Amino acid sequence: MPTPSTLAALRAFVAERDWDQFHSPENLAKSISIEAAELLELYQWGGTPDQQRVEEELADVVTYCIHLANKLGVDLDEIVMRKLDSTAAKYPVHLAKGRMTKYTELQQESDEEE
Repeated sequence: MPTPSTLAALRAFVAERDWDQFHSPENLAKSISIEAAELLELYQWGGTPDQQRVEEELADVVTYCIHLANKLGVDLDEIVMRKLDSTAAKYPVHLAKGRMTKYTELQQESDEEE
C-alpha cells in the first residue's frame, strides 16, 4: 500500500488547495470511475498504449481510491486483505487454478468434468 510519505504528500496537496471540501465520497467514487474509464480508453482498440499515459491514468485511479479510503476512515491494507480472504473462499485453488470462470459456476463445471 502507499507509504506514509506518499499519503502525507497527497493530504498536503489537497490541503494546500482547499480541495477537501469537494471530496465527498460520492464525488470521489465518480472520479475513480472516470479515471478508470480513461485508463481503459488507452486499451480500447488493442495494441500497446503509451506506458507513460498508462502510468498517469493508473496513478489517478489509485490517488482517488486513497482519497476515498481516507474520507471513509478505512485502512486500505485491512480492506484489501479482508477482500482477498473472501475471494479466496469463493475461488479455491483446486477449482479456480488456470480458469477465468465465475465463482458461481466453478463447482458446476468441476462436477461436469468428473
